[in-house]
Amino acid sequence: MNTARDTGKKAEQLACDYLQTCGLKLVTANFYSRFGEIDLIMHDGDSYIFVEVKQRTSGMNSALESITITKQRKLIKTAQFFLLKLGRDVNCRFDAVVLDMSGNIEWLKNIIIM
Repeated sequence: MNTARDTGKKAEQLACDYLQTCGLKLVTANFYSRFGEIDLIMHDGDSYIFVEVKQRTSGMNSALESITITKQRKLIKTAQFFLLKLGRDVNCRFDAVVLDMSGNIEWLKNIIIM
């Protein structure tokens, strides 16, 4: 039986593979802090990219809509924690990779403006 966790892991792997084919490098997957989780942290040139991955049976718009303001705040706090541990100033941005059940992928850059 395919659980939601399995589906999420597969979606994250598809998103990671896609981003790597676009030239990004994986730093870490499933970064946890007490504030929340970031699905993928990627590196692109001199920037760190914090990526939220969403897949929904009802389509890409539903996946994007599921990144609520509450989720965005958790992403920001978790990213701040990661950057604090990194110990230096770096450029960063927040992206989303949304997938539908057919495997179509859309990469949305700068979804959160701090």
